Amino acid sequence: MDRLKQRELLHLLEEDSRMSAEQIGKMIGEPTEVVEQTITALEAEKVIVKYPALVNWERVDDHPYVNAMIDVKVTPKRDVGFDEVAERICRFPEVKAVYLMSGASYDLSIILEGKTMKEVATFVSQKLSTLDSVVSTATHFILKRYKHDGIELEDRDEDHRMVVTP
Repeated sequence: MDRLKQRELLHLLEEDSRMSAEQIGKMIGEPTEVVEQTITALEAEKVIVKYPALVNWERVDDHPYVNAMIDVKVTPKRDVGFDEVAERICRFPEVKAVYLMSGASYDLSIILEGKTMKEVATFVSQKLSTLDSVVSTATHFILKRYKHDGIELEDRDEDHRMVVTP
């Protein structure tokens, strides 16, 4: 499969990972077998790494997690820069994502999931801030998600008001 069609395949899977090889094949004009082989190869090459479901946890009454974004200021190390400390942070199971940032007053942005605010605070004070390269942190708790991965999570109420003009 050529690169252009491979890119189309990736975009389709990214939009809806439940789409079948047959459906994808019809959409990009390739046989089902070629699509299946390409997907298998992309999985082996770690281009496709996971097929996640997007769950709107706001609609689940007993969602037991607290999410936080943590800004981390780091002193980079010679020859490895930010990579070494980022790799150490990635090893913590409660860390869901780590990003190297530009244009901000911090270097790394972490997405963290904990059972309680206290658990998040304990992670920051006892695990994260004690790492050698970490200079400072700022924790922001996520109160509500409106849009995630391109999907709006809020139901919009239709506005039934009438337009009044002078």
